[in-house]
Amino acid sequence: MSATSPLSALLSRVDAAIVDLDGTMVDTLGDFAEALNRMLRELALPAIGAQAIEHMVGKGSEHLLRSVLAHVLASQGQAVDAAQVEVLYPAAWASYQKHYLAINGQYAQVYPGVVAGLQALQAAGLRLACLTNKPTDFAVPLLQAKGLDGYFAQVFGGDSFARKKPDPLPLLKTCEALGTTPARTLMLGDSSNDAQAARAAGCPVVLVTYGYNHGQAVRAVDADGFVDALAEFAAASA
Repeated sequence: MSATSPLSALLSRVDAAIVDLDGTMVDTLGDFAEALNRMLRELALPAIGAQAIEHMVGKGSEHLLRSVLAHVLASQGQAVDAAQVEVLYPAAWASYQKHYLAINGQYAQVYPGVVAGLQALQAAGLRLACLTNKPTDFAVPLLQAKGLDGYFAQVFGGDSFARKKPDPLPLLKTCEALGTTPARTLMLGDSSNDAQAARAAGCPVVLVTYGYNHGQAVRAVDADGFVDALAEFAAASA
């Protein structure tokens, strides 16, 4: 998108932006793969590949763990039911938390253009919040490790509110914390979760064309715009 594109007009109509974390600002697939496979080894279960994990990311750690457990049990030729997964889940969750906190950020990279994009949004006078389905205790240290924490007035995780994206509640609560109305608060994300939450909350939404969209083409998602890098906001706000 160029400076004369609808992105510029959109920025002129908003006072704040809510930014997703995994797949939008930071490529955390390496962290997920490392922590999950350490967990699986501890549970004497087979490893899982990064490509399979990518399709499971975005709906919170609880959903991710249950999806991984079901996947690896099925890979052993088992007929998997929810009860089997729930038997393993408590030990899996404890192991995953331990391993993820130990490696958080070590196998992750900030996407190109993210810092320039955040700087441009701040320079345009927008108040910024990070809203992720990742647990807050994972999200805050990751932002700090990658030098991104200073851009955000608020950071909310998947455990901050009663429901997670794609439910609109987290966006509505984040707007309240920012002191803005949904119609004047831009959602920046990478998936249908972000777009569905934004539509339901009444927020405009722009999606990045990289990231994790459950294995689906992101441009097929109902959104107000798409960017190949957050740095495009620098040109749009110039």
